[in-house]
Amino acid sequence: MKLVVFDVDGTLIDSQHHIVGAMNAAFAEAGLPPLDRGQILRIVGLSLPVAVAELAGDQPPVIQARIVQGYRQAFLQARLVQAAPLYPGARDCLDLLAGRDDVLLALATGKSRRGVGAMLEAHGLTGRFVSIQTADDHPSKPHPAMLLAALAETGVGAGGAVMVGDTSFDMNMARQAGIAALGVGWGYHPADDLRASGAAHVAGDFAELGRILTEWAA
Repeated sequence: MKLVVFDVDGTLIDSQHHIVGAMNAAFAEAGLPPLDRGQILRIVGLSLPVAVAELAGDQPPVIQARIVQGYRQAFLQARLVQAAPLYPGARDCLDLLAGRDDVLLALATGKSRRGVGAMLEAHGLTGRFVSIQTADDHPSKPHPAMLLAALAETGVGAGGAVMVGDTSFDMNMARQAGIAALGVGWGYHPADDLRASGAAHVAGDFAELGRILTEWAA
């Protein structure tokens, strides 16, 4: 069996508007000025407290905690209004891989388990992934714990697994776990950063990613 582990934000779903809006709402609620969009997108993929520490490291812990709570509330409200969309071709790629008897699908994400569950339900993907690793249970990326847990849960060796993600955090996590890494060019970190962090290839769209993964799994 082969194991394909997907990141979520910036890889499967385009949640940038929710993330940027929620973070700036949280900063405003804490009495802080808004951040540049690029600043916020650079920390996507990190667990929320770690991301806030990156963005507001000069603030005392009580303010950082307030930002974390404010973000959670603002993001939930945005999600209730409209779910972040899947990227074009994402569902077809997942269907292609799920149709193979020799491939298992998993998730490794900085989102909470509740957030992942809501995303899967919104897009009719509940039950599609045999292993779901979230920020609730592991250290933040790029620590390899999420991937090591996915390997343990599925019984797949590191040589039979690949991580697919849009950030250098994903690529570094894969390298530390000893598995292959594939980058996607439609997410939140530049392709050059992904390659520098260990991506064997950076796919330009989901059709290309599907071809790469099909050849890899053969």
